[in-house]
Amino acid sequence: MPHPRHPARPARAEGGPVGGGRAAVAGHLGGWPGDGRVEDAAKAEFAPTPPFPPGRAEGREAENKVRRQAGDASARDFARDPGDASAGTTGTTREPTPDEQAAARRLARALREASAGGRTETVIASATPPGRLRMRHAVTADAQRAAGAMPTAKPFTRVERRRVPAPPLAVGIACDVSGSMSGFTGPVASTAWILARATASLPAARTTAVTYGRHVRPVTYPGAVPAQVAEFSAAGKYEDFTRAVSALDGALGIAKPGSTRILVIVSDGRYKGTQHADGQKLITRLAASGCLVIWIAPSDTANTMAGARVVILADPPPPARRSPARWPPAHAPPDRPTPRRRPGPPPGTSVSRRERTCPHQITAPG
Repeated sequence: MPHPRHPARPARAEGGPVGGGRAAVAGHLGGWPGDGRVEDAAKAEFAPTPPFPPGRAEGREAENKVRRQAGDASARDFARDPGDASAGTTGTTREPTPDEQAAARRLARALREASAGGRTETVIASATPPGRLRMRHAVTADAQRAAGAMPTAKPFTRVERRRVPAPPLAVGIACDVSGSMSGFTGPVASTAWILARATASLPAARTTAVTYGRHVRPVTYPGAVPAQVAEFSAAGKYEDFTRAVSALDGALGIAKPGSTRILVIVSDGRYKGTQHADGQKLITRLAASGCLVIWIAPSDTANTMAGARVVILADPPPPARRSPARWPPAHAPPDRPTPRRRPGPPPGTSVSRRERTCPHQITAPG
């Protein structure tokens, strides 16, 4: 018989807490750990942090792949003999003209001045000498000490000056040697020689130029100082643009920060296949890394790429002809009036020196 103060407890379900009670609890919780919901939540809560943020590992792997391709292209293309005409180079050289030599000297002078670096000034405040004493902060420090507080005022200031060297320079030139670019072979060959000669005066500057058609051939090699101008022709029917950019990247490191990097492309941008789409990815990557991409196009109808600064080359205006000289000149100054002369003494009379110098003092004879 149950106690009056303690009513009879309900009988346990068959199977105890592991049987029917388990099903009841599972019904209240909306499921049992056996169905995987709680286990998945626990795994998501206590899962270790991934080594890279989502998508960062894939991006790094893609960057490493592009760098490996650039290194392979550089090692393959700059190790070949440039005498093969299939890529545009003819293997012939010529002596630089006086204008090219003068341009190389001017560019070298400008590069030396630009790479001289500058000076930075840093103002440093401290609680102890050396430095210039600022009385306002010194009084503040004394007041803090008198109040029993740790002084935070820094009454001494000094200026540190340091010379900051300019970053090294890397310039790469890629010239299209298809038939439509035949008019640019001479200027590009001249520009490549001028850059190579000018950068030779800088200790950390490098430049190289390549032509790209069915194959990629170097016009000037990285770090080499050519004594003569290498000529090439443009008669190709295919443009391997991506390989040319990869070769310049592998040779000069134009995608790596830490230096001043410039990529010059001379092309009309009319490529076959997927060269334009794949090349756009390379140009976007270079522009994002801080490399300046300059695209020299023969006309405004060129198919350039986003991220590059486009320069349209127009025909220079004809020189102005000088008109034959005319006499008298059309813009001759007007004739000046003849100055008037003071009337002198009558002929046959003599004037003293005083009268000659002071005629207003001459008086009539009495």
